[in-house]
Amino acid sequence: MANTQGPQGNHDPAGSTQMFRAFVDEAPRGEQQQASSGPRVGLIAGVVVAVVIVAVVAWMALK
Repeated sequence: MANTQGPQGNHDPAGSTQMFRAFVDEAPRGEQQQASSGPRVGLIAGVVVAVVIVAVVAWMALK
């Protein structure tokens, strides 16, 4: 591993680029999908809560 090459041909004495690529390639696809959908669900919930609050304030103002 002492003579590993980086993508541009730079010497990588620790082989960190190769180890990083192996780690990224081994990551389960389900966890990546869950991580990307998590913030989206929170955003949708926040928008729904904001719409409900605005609707309640408008209803109280017109009452």
